[in-house]
Amino acid sequence: MIKLEKIKEERKKNKLIFFFKGSDEVFVNTIRRLIIEEVPTLAVEDIEIKDNGSALYDEMLGLRLGLCPIKTDLKSYNLKEKCKCSGEGCAQCELKINLKVAKKGYVKAEEAQSTDPKCNFVQPEMPITKLLAKQKVDLQMTAIMGNGRMHAKWSPGWTYFKKEPVLKVGKVNDIEKLKEACTDNVFDFKGSSVKVNQDQLYESNLLEYYTEIDSGITLDYTDNFIFVLESWGQLSYKEMLSQSAEILISKAEELEKLI
Repeated sequence: MIKLEKIKEERKKNKLIFFFKGSDEVFVNTIRRLIIEEVPTLAVEDIEIKDNGSALYDEMLGLRLGLCPIKTDLKSYNLKEKCKCSGEGCAQCELKINLKVAKKGYVKAEEAQSTDPKCNFVQPEMPITKLLAKQKVDLQMTAIMGNGRMHAKWSPGWTYFKKEPVLKVGKVNDIEKLKEACTDNVFDFKGSSVKVNQDQLYESNLLEYYTEIDSGITLDYTDNFIFVLESWGQLSYKEMLSQSAEILISKAEELEKLI
């Protein structure tokens, strides 16, 4: 039986770390790929530029806006190919965002006006461009639903997994050398005593390096997986996980019908 067990939750960073128990690499990697490639979000796809007096070319301005994550309401928006309008464009598959600024200084994401108050740019302080006196930008954006398989701008976040490490400390030959090498606080040093800090263990990428510099440190792995999930802000990490599960079930049902 597959079991999920939370290790660490950082809400301010939109980050979740948990154990994946009772599974294998294939299934865990399937969930990872579904999150990155299949979970849909909103992103700017088309831009009508009426005026752009900034130093950025129209293409560069469009690129920046396309990569700005937008808060996404999965209940209100559909992928175009699944929308009732058959992809022609409607309020259920398109979001209009206007940006009109004519003042000296930075143009920030919070100055864009969305037609849907629930779906604005995630980072309000994100700079879009910079204007000098008498310069202005005036444009209308159309955001649509898409997924990371189409373009990275629709990917809801980043995720990876690794085997659960078991780090053991025996007789350390050179404590000072280990102290110098330990830049991630995996070890707690008290005099000649060295203990493993479990709170930092699962996020460390230096464990194998520690075994190389001192023979008193050994490293093994269990059959459990540590799954790290970080959201860019369009969706919560809970929405990303639940949506990936729904997509997997849908794909399994489609395969069953074909068989």
